[in-house]
Amino acid sequence: MDTIKDYVQKNKERFLNELIDLLKIPSVSADSAYSQDVIDTANAVKVSLEKAGCDFVEICDTPGYPIVYGEKIIDPNLPTVLVYGHYDVQPPDPLELWTSPPFEPVIKKTELHPEGAIFARGACDDKGQMYMHVKALEYMVQTNNLPCNVKFMIEGEEEVGSASLSWFVERNQEKLKNDVILISDTGMISNTQPSITTGLRGLSYVEVEVTGPNRDLHSGLYGGAVANPINVLAKMIASLHDENNHITIPGFYDKVEELSDAERAEMAKAPFSLEAYKKALNLNDIYGEKGYTTNERNSIRPTLDVNGIWGGYTGEGAKTVIASKAFAKISMRLVPNQDWNEITDLFAKHFESIAPSGVTVKVKPHHGGQGYVTPIDSIGYQAAAKAYNESFGVQPIPVRSGGSIPIVALFEKELKSKTILMGFGLDSDAIHSPNEHFGVFNYLKGIETIPLFYKYFVELSK
Repeated sequence: MDTIKDYVQKNKERFLNELIDLLKIPSVSADSAYSQDVIDTANAVKVSLEKAGCDFVEICDTPGYPIVYGEKIIDPNLPTVLVYGHYDVQPPDPLELWTSPPFEPVIKKTELHPEGAIFARGACDDKGQMYMHVKALEYMVQTNNLPCNVKFMIEGEEEVGSASLSWFVERNQEKLKNDVILISDTGMISNTQPSITTGLRGLSYVEVEVTGPNRDLHSGLYGGAVANPINVLAKMIASLHDENNHITIPGFYDKVEELSDAERAEMAKAPFSLEAYKKALNLNDIYGEKGYTTNERNSIRPTLDVNGIWGGYTGEGAKTVIASKAFAKISMRLVPNQDWNEITDLFAKHFESIAPSGVTVKVKPHHGGQGYVTPIDSIGYQAAAKAYNESFGVQPIPVRSGGSIPIVALFEKELKSKTILMGFGLDSDAIHSPNEHFGVFNYLKGIETIPLFYKYFVELSK
């Protein structure tokens, strides 16, 4: 394993160029206009796995976008690592806020990335982090350092709920049989302090529609006499939190896991600067549920946020109109023990119940998933900790993430194996936002660290 740094440095430019080529393909799964691009990306991933050393690679059809499956089985008696990633990306909007086109990747230096960062949609989430595993496999195969079997399952619908992945996993349990699942779709504390994500929040995503009159109305002739759906929607949304930013949906907190003071104290040991946090976001102050710290609010507490709201006239100039309809998209991040289907039902019943009689309300569920917590005493976690420690020279800290990877809970249910979340991105990498980027250091460091996980996982499994 001593040659991994030399191998990465020798092939650095090629590794970067290959990732840049992958990032140029706009694989936006949420927009059907990009459907061919999503399929093209699947084909590109297939080719990359073949070149990296997989003995068998196939594109598996699903009810939605295809899944790329690959494997290299060197000895059925050895452990098997299943690598999961996704090749689809978030929509790039709003385009005007990007400093460079989202699908024309460029490397630019930043304060946190003096060696440069790749700016492009999907750079960190998840093409860059997924591709680290492909290049790590290449190194292990080329240098005869692959100590166990490896399987890849790379999907194209993570950003829209992974419905086809659930379908695929349920029907291919023998094909996907493994001893541990390895995912890099999370982040770490900093480039000098690595961390391992041990918990993920669940998700419930809904769209709401409020309808008033049967057509748009003149606001002078009808204003004040009929319910304005936009006004009503704004009031309904505002009522979903109380003065302490506590969510008001009846039953919402019934199954929320309350961490002990000791557990919260352990979480507080992770390095965190509130002033740096506010500065990075250009905030005068923080905001959130009373009684919890910033790091607790975005990891161990459930949330409800409006992700989009629209209705009426939004073009240039003025149009005096009362819109017939108003809409909003709302996401709820959930903690372990909260079932996303149950929370979706609670939301729908409550939202419909608080509508005034002058409007009708529809709640359309989109997608969701369960939360997940992985133990830190497992062989997989210990192998990851050893890998980070050797690569970075610092012991990693276990942390809980505010994000959601809904299929992790599904993997444990269907495949009966634990998932290890080895992320190399930073919170500042602007995933899902304009100017998403991934540090060159982080990308290459991931390629260096991942083979060490294989090494220690096999050693600890004996």
